[in-house]
Amino acid sequence: MEAYPVTTVPDEAPASAPAPKRKRPLWRELRKNYDLYLYLVPGFFYFVIFCYIPMFGIIIAFKQYNIFQGILESPWNGLENFYEAFRMPAFSNMIKNTLVLNILGLLIGFPAPIILAIMLNELRAKVFKRISQSLLYLPHFMSWIVLGGIVYQILSPKYGIVNEILQWFGLPSVYFMIDKGWWIAVYVLSGIWQGAGWGTILYLATMTTIDPALYEAAVIDGAGRWKRIKHITIPGIMPTMAVLLIFAIGGMVSIGFEHPFALANPVVNDVSTVLSIGIYELGIMRGAYSITTAIGLAQSLVNLVLLLSANYAVRKMGHDGLW
Repeated sequence: MEAYPVTTVPDEAPASAPAPKRKRPLWRELRKNYDLYLYLVPGFFYFVIFCYIPMFGIIIAFKQYNIFQGILESPWNGLENFYEAFRMPAFSNMIKNTLVLNILGLLIGFPAPIILAIMLNELRAKVFKRISQSLLYLPHFMSWIVLGGIVYQILSPKYGIVNEILQWFGLPSVYFMIDKGWWIAVYVLSGIWQGAGWGTILYLATMTTIDPALYEAAVIDGAGRWKRIKHITIPGIMPTMAVLLIFAIGGMVSIGFEHPFALANPVVNDVSTVLSIGIYELGIMRGAYSITTAIGLAQSLVNLVLLLSANYAVRKMGHDGLW
């Protein structure tokens, strides 16, 4: 006798999949959270007025700009401004100086806030920690003109405290600000002095998100302070380090104007004249607006390529990039 398969019927029918949640219309979202969106208004208008509207002036790079004819009426000249900028005898030197100072600042200055943040995080004396943080943040809020004057006073060959200490040990005075090698060292170290304390804020904030149970488990397992830093703290701040590194590499061809201008002097022009100072001299002092706009546009394009490349490399290494 042939047996037939027995089909069992479940007691309850399987529940149907939940219906997809309907997306709320934009006007309802704005109406419900209008107070939160109002906070975006100042920032929105800031970027529109000071960032997006001025982008219209980029076309000056492709024109023979005449201040009396205006942007629209000035004649077009294609890529001639770019060719003329690249043919300038001082252009290659400005590029070299910009890259040298930025690369040194990245190699020496990028680890500085990380080390400083780890040291502050390991402090247990709260009063000393707060006083140290306040003193380290202070240079960030000072103008580079003021900081430049302080640097010149400290390194003065006659009255500076550094040369006073050298003479006290029987060593000759050093003219730091007119020696090209020393000037580069002073530039990099003064940049660290001004920005390292402020840069620790992001790393200290990231360290607060690390689970304290990890440190407690490491202590129970016998891990010392260095091993806790190596295996818990540094991996915990690695995503922040990756993002900040991308931004640093993305600005490798650009350099601020105030810092080199405040420390520069005619004796060290060969190493202190960077692109920002060259743009100032050409555009503001000589009125070569078309050429300086072309240089600025070329800088932005190169920085964009570097930013995309750095983000791609960071993602390939297994970290989260900017997107």
